[in-house]
Amino acid sequence: MGTLPHAFSLFALILLLTSGTGADQITKTQAIFNGSTGIGATVDTSSRIGKEEIVAMEVAKEDFYGFGNLTFLLINDSQKDTIHAALEAKDLIDTRQVQAIIGPQTWEEVSLVAGIARETQVPILSFADTAPEWAPERWPSLLQASPDKRAQMKAIAAIVQSWNWHQVIVIYEDTDSSARGVIPHLHDALREVNSEVSQFVAFSPFNSSDSMSKELENIKSKQYCRVFVVHLSFKLAVRLFEMANKMEMMKRDYVWITTDPFTSLVHSINASVISSMKGILGVRSYFPKMGPHFVNFNQRFRTRFRRKYPREERNEPGIYAVQAYDAMRTIALGLNKTGSKRGGKELLENILDADFHGLSGKVKFKNQNVAAAEIFEIVNVIGTGYNELGYWSNGLGFSENIHENSSYNSASMIDLEQVHWPGGPRYTPRGWTALTSAKLFRIGVASLSGYEEYVKVESDDRLGTNFSGFANEVFKATTASMPFCPQYEFQYFNGSYNELLEQLHLKNFDAVVGDVEIVASRHQYAEFTYPYTETGLVLIVPVRSSSKAWSFIKPFTATMWVLISVITVYNGFVVWWIERKHCDELQGSIPNQIGIMIWLSFNTLFSLNGPKLHSNLSRMSGVVWLFVALIIIQTYTANLSSMLTVQRLEPTIPSVEELLNSNAMVGTGTYMERYLAEVLKFKNQNMQHFQSAESYVKGFEDKKISAAFLGTPSAKIFLAKYCNSFIQIGPTYKIGGFGFAFPRGSPLLASVNEALLKISENGTLQELEKTWITPQKCPKMPSDSSSLGPSGFRELFFITACTTTIAFVIYVCRTNLLRHKNIWGIISAVLKRWVSPRRHFTSRRVANVEISLPEIHLKPTKLSTE
Repeated sequence: MGTLPHAFSLFALILLLTSGTGADQITKTQAIFNGSTGIGATVDTSSRIGKEEIVAMEVAKEDFYGFGNLTFLLINDSQKDTIHAALEAKDLIDTRQVQAIIGPQTWEEVSLVAGIARETQVPILSFADTAPEWAPERWPSLLQASPDKRAQMKAIAAIVQSWNWHQVIVIYEDTDSSARGVIPHLHDALREVNSEVSQFVAFSPFNSSDSMSKELENIKSKQYCRVFVVHLSFKLAVRLFEMANKMEMMKRDYVWITTDPFTSLVHSINASVISSMKGILGVRSYFPKMGPHFVNFNQRFRTRFRRKYPREERNEPGIYAVQAYDAMRTIALGLNKTGSKRGGKELLENILDADFHGLSGKVKFKNQNVAAAEIFEIVNVIGTGYNELGYWSNGLGFSENIHENSSYNSASMIDLEQVHWPGGPRYTPRGWTALTSAKLFRIGVASLSGYEEYVKVESDDRLGTNFSGFANEVFKATTASMPFCPQYEFQYFNGSYNELLEQLHLKNFDAVVGDVEIVASRHQYAEFTYPYTETGLVLIVPVRSSSKAWSFIKPFTATMWVLISVITVYNGFVVWWIERKHCDELQGSIPNQIGIMIWLSFNTLFSLNGPKLHSNLSRMSGVVWLFVALIIIQTYTANLSSMLTVQRLEPTIPSVEELLNSNAMVGTGTYMERYLAEVLKFKNQNMQHFQSAESYVKGFEDKKISAAFLGTPSAKIFLAKYCNSFIQIGPTYKIGGFGFAFPRGSPLLASVNEALLKISENGTLQELEKTWITPQKCPKMPSDSSSLGPSGFRELFFITACTTTIAFVIYVCRTNLLRHKNIWGIISAVLKRWVSPRRHFTSRRVANVEISLPEIHLKPTKLSTE
């Protein structure tokens, strides 16, 4: 790119030396000439940009007439030719002796004009897209008067990211090196948002209609990407869109995004031309269209422009007009400070010191470049006009209005006003379509899948190769549920999944289907869909029969045993208490009575001993407890039989930590090796790779491994086949899961993910899983959780406890009543005394009455005889 300016410079130098100034051979347009101090401009007077710049500079000349010794303006026509523009600049500098030059639009023009002005140090204010970083050092008088367009590429990338498009086709102009200089920044900006440029297409103004048509047809037939970023000059872009409209490339699913060279002139397009560009989304430089200064400029510009160019349908000013006006103001301020006819280096320094608010925003130079633009406007072509959707600010994102409060900004353009796409306002383009050619998508299927339930490949001489299995069937169902199903064919690949994914990266396949684990290390080759299986990593170890010692206590929980013991002892105590005076065997020393009481307690678990019991109360308590005990004994017997009948299995290694400490060998898959080493801290030398379920079992049998790590989908099938020999232990580590792989940046990925969600929500995925993955049910191993607790016997314990307690209370109360046989008479006398009129007796006297009542009962008989 650096050799082109040198070639132009050499050619121009030869012309200049052989033809003098060329004043007689070049058309010059002098607008006003009133003195010897002035500003020169080289513009293409036939282009819309040149017309706007001329009118804007004329308006500025009127504003600054006599200000800073600005007395005239010279405008020379570049005639769309780089060499001609350089000759015109030489004429302005050498013959007209202007103090500054405005207007080179392309980098080729800028480099030649800057070389001519290098000796005289006449400031050159460039409007090219961008300038190389080395330009200021080589040409100290060259100033970049338009903001660097590289920042605009981030706005383009933000639009692409908003709709999750992963591939973009870039169309640019190869004759303008400043335009080519922007393209690498667009490429980098797209990579930052996880998108890629699938193809670069270069067009030239010299391309014929046939060559453009062939290039577009080639894109349409060989690329399924339908997102285009157009970075062309205005006239070339108009030709492109007219051609694309004829080829039906301005319809549904197509996306066209334009940059500044075209979008900044969309306001000037005639209605008959813009009608073929419906749905175009454009980014253009922003300038504030408000304030009295702009209102005054806008009114005068429109009036002058309408009068000067009556054939133009639109007369509003754009960014090129306001930049030309601000450039004139910058030079005027510099001339005012310089105060001389030829400013040279002094004028350049004064221009670089300029710092003011112009029509285009803040005007301030840094390293000979005006401050980079931070805000861009988003426009949408609709019908015969366009709509201003909102703005994008660097670091803040999208917003409907320009303001300082970032809370109104959004990272996604979806939050702005509805976009009218080529397919219509209510349809968001997918960004890709099926190819018009007969090319089939090549779907790679690995031969090394260890589980036929997921991938099954059968070869037949007559029918060919048949691909089935859960993974293949899910892919078929997914593509069938897409709005349009791309044509594809499965292709057999003899190699590992890592090798297959590398082939995907090399574009030998368009997708990979199978039991492909989603892990980070594989993202360098491919991007994955959402997992269509469970995600996770589990540890599988062999099992052994557990010891049956002390198994007789396991039918009941510890709480249940304690409760049985308490109720039994309590029941025995009550029976002993009731029967102790009726049976000599229950008498004796305290140790003897305690032993007899305990024996009596547990004896009632098995028999009532009714004839030996003398009290109905003890019989009542015993009967109820015997009924409860019978139920408890039968339940215990049944649960114990079940535990002893079913073989109890337990893992040979109880935990991952013990496996690590034992330094044992473990079986793994290649994809999980990094996770085991970095996260779980297993040593690389302690890992051995296996592919299928059978190979893992063989490794266990040969004592090569003591445990194995499997992905959850594979472990489900493995344990179904070998449920009585292996068991899962430890937690499930959240990694992996099976997914479909696509090349990085594939536009198909979003649509496939959407289709995967559909078949999951409508039950298709579950039905396929039942068909292909139906693991047999292994009997559940008994555990401590099968021991019975007191919750199921709560009512029985309550009944027997209440019965025994009632018997005990009745017995105690009856014994006391017999001991005090007159208690009812005493109570009756007390009550009569209490309700009699002599209630004022003291409690002491009542007590005396109570004591002497028996004597009072006998004495009246004697008195009556007497």
